[in-house]
Amino acid sequence: MTIKDNSQLFPLAKQQVNMRSVLAVMNAAEQLRDASSELIPSLLRECKKIDWIYNPLEYAWAPHAEWIRRFSGNGATTLLVGMNPGHGMGNTGVPFGCPEQVRDLLEITDLRVHQPYPLHPKRPVLGLKCPKPEISGRRIWSSLAQRYGSAHLISQTIYIVNHCPLWMFNQSGKNITPDNLTGPATQCLGSICNDHLLAVVDAMSIKRVIGIGRYAQRQVDALFKNLELGWVPHPSPASPFANRNGGADWRRAFEMVLEH
Repeated sequence: MTIKDNSQLFPLAKQQVNMRSVLAVMNAAEQLRDASSELIPSLLRECKKIDWIYNPLEYAWAPHAEWIRRFSGNGATTLLVGMNPGHGMGNTGVPFGCPEQVRDLLEITDLRVHQPYPLHPKRPVLGLKCPKPEISGRRIWSSLAQRYGSAHLISQTIYIVNHCPLWMFNQSGKNITPDNLTGPATQCLGSICNDHLLAVVDAMSIKRVIGIGRYAQRQVDALFKNLELGWVPHPSPASPFANRNGGADWRRAFEMVLEH
């Protein structure tokens, strides 16, 4: 998708939207989408732990572009950085995009999500109507909504991206995270992911970058030396800390890093 006409991209644009930022973030996402897709065959050949790779920026581009169009130009100066897509973004195209909250909080609905090919039999993609929640995304978006209010108000302070755009599994359908990748193509992938992150920070004049989980924290720490940096444990249901006291300890930690 090449943006040639601002009126196509911003039919509902308000005066306070920074259209220059949105265009730059959109173009950076397009470049990440295309470059990461080109690497998929090499990643599959070189990484013995990976048998399947989905790229939500390809098959769920419509909601991802809507996410950028509506929420990247509203003045956010804090960037939350995740590792890579899970079930949420894998279905909705939105980082940490728990389907229910993408529909109800972000109000991104009725956009087509295609099927990745080949499709893993244990990893169906149901798109924006997917009934299954993503717990990590639910925790993040619920906390942000409680603190800031509406999606528009959240986006005046916070924007979210993933470092790596690829959702990866082994033959049994188990998630394989980017820290398990090996081979020359992995280095190329890391480089294009870093380029995308740098472009987003520049386009949005980001002042503070917060890594969600240790992997994201390491990427952020290596890239940015002149920005305020932070870290919060990943809210995954696989994390004992994120589950402790019904998730209250993680919510408190998230609140503290946002307040800092």
